[in-house]
Amino acid sequence: MPERIPFWTESLSDSVSALGATAHEFQGAHRTAELATDSVDYDRRVVHQGRYVLEGRNNSYASTLVQLPHDQALSHLSHLYASVQAETARHYALAALLYASGAAWAIRSIQRGHTPAAVRFHADDFDGAEPHATTVPRLDGYDGTPALEAAHSTLARCMDARDVADGLADITNPGDDKIARMNEAYDIADGLADAAYAYGLLVHRALHHVLAEPRRARERELLAAYTAAQTTQPTP
Repeated sequence: MPERIPFWTESLSDSVSALGATAHEFQGAHRTAELATDSVDYDRRVVHQGRYVLEGRNNSYASTLVQLPHDQALSHLSHLYASVQAETARHYALAALLYASGAAWAIRSIQRGHTPAAVRFHADDFDGAEPHATTVPRLDGYDGTPALEAAHSTLARCMDARDVADGLADITNPGDDKIARMNEAYDIADGLADAAYAYGLLVHRALHHVLAEPRRARERELLAAYTAAQTTQPTP
C-alpha cells in the first residue's frame, strides 16, 4: 500500500508542533541546569572541611600538598553546571524564537494565499535557522487576539532590551551610567526565551484557528469527490 501523503494543513501543523516540542525540550534542560547550578551554590551549602594529603606533590611553599575534596568538587561542579546552564539558555532562546516566529510565518503565509507544507527558514552563517519576524496580522473573529498582542508586547520588550544591552556592551570604556543601563537591559532581556515560548504557544493556537477553514474546504473537496465517485458507479 502506498504511503499516505499528508495534506499541507497537516504537515504544516506538524512542522510547527515540532518546533514547539524542541523549545519545550530545551526549556526543561535549561530548568534542570539552573537547579543543578543552585545545588552547588556555596551560599546554600556547608562545605566539608575534611582534607587529604597528596604525597609526592608539593605546593608553592615546598610543603606537602593538602586537598579539600568537597570544596574542589563543588568548585568543579559549579563551573561545569554554569557552562551547561549558559549553553542550554542559548539553545532555549533560539528554539523559542524559531517556534514563535515559525508559527507567525505560517499564519502570514496562509493569509497571503500560500499553502506551505512546512515552515521555511533562511539559513544563518552556521547552517542553522534564522528566526523570522514574530508579528501576526490581526485575525478576524479570533477571541485570543488580546492575549496574543499582550504576549507579543512582552516579547518585543525583551528583544529591544537585548539589542540595547548588546549595543552598550560594544562601547569601549563606558561610563557608570551606560553600565547601569546595560545591566538593566540585560535583566529585562533575560526573560526573552520564556517570553518567546509563551508567545509561541499562543501563536500556535492561533494557527489552528487559521487552519480551520482550509481543513473544512479539504473535507468538502473529499466529500464531493467521494459523492461523484459513488454516482458514477455502475448499477449492479
